Amino acid sequence: MANRSLPADLVALALLVGLCLGVGMLGSSLVETSIGTWYADLIKPTFTPPNEVFGPVWTVLYILMAVAAWRVWRGADWHTSRGPLTLFALQLALNLGWSVVFFGLQKIGAAVATIIVLDVAVLVTTLAFRTIDRMAALLMMPYLAWMLYATVLNVATWRLNPTA
Repeated sequence: MANRSLPADLVALALLVGLCLGVGMLGSSLVETSIGTWYADLIKPTFTPPNEVFGPVWTVLYILMAVAAWRVWRGADWHTSRGPLTLFALQLALNLGWSVVFFGLQKIGAAVATIIVLDVAVLVTTLAFRTIDRMAALLMMPYLAWMLYATVLNVATWRLNPTA
């Protein structure tokens, strides 16, 4: 474990939670512009959860992701944690990118390609986290599972709306 003080640990945790929730809020601002219009008009698979489910689920997932990244940050020196944390930042950017492509640009097919790349990035990040902190990797598992479910939803929606 890296030698850091309690105040530094708490500040890092707060920053990571703020970063993850901030990305989520940015993404949800794109969702809000389409949810009552374009998205409402799409044919959705029968296993699509109600819209009210997404906010609470994503909030929990972003907090779990932040705690996972924090555990990696505090669990190793910068030289060791830099790679996994860079992967974390990349997957977080891809996460926001998916919202831009799906809800902002309303390109369902391109969103499928984006989410597949995101799935790989989340898996690689999780595996990289495991090399430093097993619990961090476990904290990423609900996110990975949700992303795989979201991928199935995205593909099914694309198939049901081939011209959208």
